[in-house]
Amino acid sequence: MKIFITGISTDVGKTIVSSIVVESLEADYWKPIQAGDLAHSDTHKVQARISNSKSQFHANSYALNTAASPHLAAEIDNVTIDLAQIKEPETQNHLVIEGAGGLFVPLNDQDFIIDLIQPNYKVIVVSRHYLGSINHTLLTIEALQNRGLQVAGIVFSGDESQATEAIILNSTQIKCIGRIEEEPYFDKNVIKEYADLFRENLLGL
Repeated sequence: MKIFITGISTDVGKTIVSSIVVESLEADYWKPIQAGDLAHSDTHKVQARISNSKSQFHANSYALNTAASPHLAAEIDNVTIDLAQIKEPETQNHLVIEGAGGLFVPLNDQDFIIDLIQPNYKVIVVSRHYLGSINHTLLTIEALQNRGLQVAGIVFSGDESQATEAIILNSTQIKCIGRIEEEPYFDKNVIKEYADLFRENLLGL
């Protein structure tokens, strides 16, 4: 199974969700494009939160120095992101792929994060509650569905909002995989607890 983790915006919890899914399925992890924070990248963060010994962590296709939109970070590094050079790692294991920001974060003059999502990927959308998040969540799901991509589930991140979650789930009929509370920290133990909670829903995707 190949699972692509996307979010409705930046800083909504994609890397935490990626950690949970990786741990739950003992899956491999791959972030195709990392922009900035190379010494403490999302790959490092996921790896530090995983307890199992089966997961493998695959190299970024592009590791850019500036914390910015990938198209700008690439321009600063004097490179151009080429989709043809972003090759999915070979593995016999489950693979978790983490995007960067939302679906329409630009990679170059014509391509966006959504263009990385292959037809055989199951997409998990991470939604975090803020003013405008219903709109952003529904637009994200509609954009994926308009391209014929499979939205396998939603994970809600942060403090619960029953009214928000109900309208999103009712209007999309997308499965809720689980919710992540506003935890004081996320270490291996916390990630493992969520991994155990989410496992049944993840295996049912």
